[in-house]
Amino acid sequence: MDPMIVSWTAMAGMVVTALAMVLTPGPNMIYLVSRSISQGRTAGLISLSGTAVGFVVYLTLANVGLAVVFVAVPWLFMGFKAAGALYLGYLAWQALRPGGRGLFETTDLPRDSNAKLFRMGLVTNLLNPKAAIMYLALIPQFIDPSRGHTTAQGFLLGGVQITVSMLVNAAIVIAAGAVAALIARRPEWAVWQRRITGTLLGAVALLLAREVPQRARV
Repeated sequence: MDPMIVSWTAMAGMVVTALAMVLTPGPNMIYLVSRSISQGRTAGLISLSGTAVGFVVYLTLANVGLAVVFVAVPWLFMGFKAAGALYLGYLAWQALRPGGRGLFETTDLPRDSNAKLFRMGLVTNLLNPKAAIMYLALIPQFIDPSRGHTTAQGFLLGGVQITVSMLVNAAIVIAAGAVAALIARRPEWAVWQRRITGTLLGAVALLLAREVPQRARV
């Protein structure tokens, strides 16, 4: 019997999904990169700490009570999974379509205090549909009820997602200024970044769509 709570396959799937999500431009990434370029790396990292707290809030809510709700109301769980597949498909299209938005296409932002930077990072993540879809529709797909401890599995997989997201985001925030200048000189690199992440997201969307009819289990 496998002593691990979560299989290596589920862990690998979670890492790939988290990477695809974090590398796709969205509210969090656009804000963090813009903040880092306009106010410096420290400001970007402070904002990122607020983003991390937002992930923990979603992770806790998703694992504490929503599993029971999804079992009691099967159509709600199926609806969330369908929404997750559709949203990932939308993100894939946004990345792959001609003229799609690049990760380092940023906007100018005013200088803010550390407290406001943290608060804005938190609020931006709490209002980010990608974060909601990740915890309510994607992570449950990697939970195996036959292994038991479904809540522990959810927290562990969520921890993997948060770790991947924070490491990648921190690296991008730190390198944002240099990378933005490089992309400006070599725009074809931005095109390949969009193609790779768009393809990954599209693949995950198709896999999730196949699982929509399945009911939630605890």
